[in-house]
Amino acid sequence: MLRTILAVTGRPGLFKIISQGKGTLIVEELGTGKRLPIHARDKVSSLGDIAMYTESGDTPLGEILDKVYAKHNGEKIDVKELVKTDGLKAAFEEVVEDYDRDRVYNNDIKKLFTWYNILVDNGFTKFAEEEKEEAAEEA
Repeated sequence: MLRTILAVTGRPGLFKIISQGKGTLIVEELGTGKRLPIHARDKVSSLGDIAMYTESGDTPLGEILDKVYAKHNGEKIDVKELVKTDGLKAAFEEVVEDYDRDRVYNNDIKKLFTWYNILVDNGFTKFAEEEKEEAAEEA
């Protein structure tokens, strides 16, 4: 499921792929349901293709999101409070103890927690397992 969820550079929020045309994706913004075109010139990343640096190698975003979900029992995270109190790294370390402190920045953690909140608001409860099922379906 994370493969169909996109992050678009320069646009806040996350988007779900609805359709695709010649050089264009039609996406729907999660939360508002607003549909818009994303052109070939826009930088787009599928959440299924994103990983975060850890000491043991790169960890897929789906696995990290599952850990965050388990740690917070599916509740939203108050990202603004963590930013105010400089608690982003401490909160992330509770979830991923072996993250690479040199290559994972506060902005990366803030973006992860913000994406987590958006996904939880839109009914997502499992992340990594769905990725494995989709990979099996594609094969």
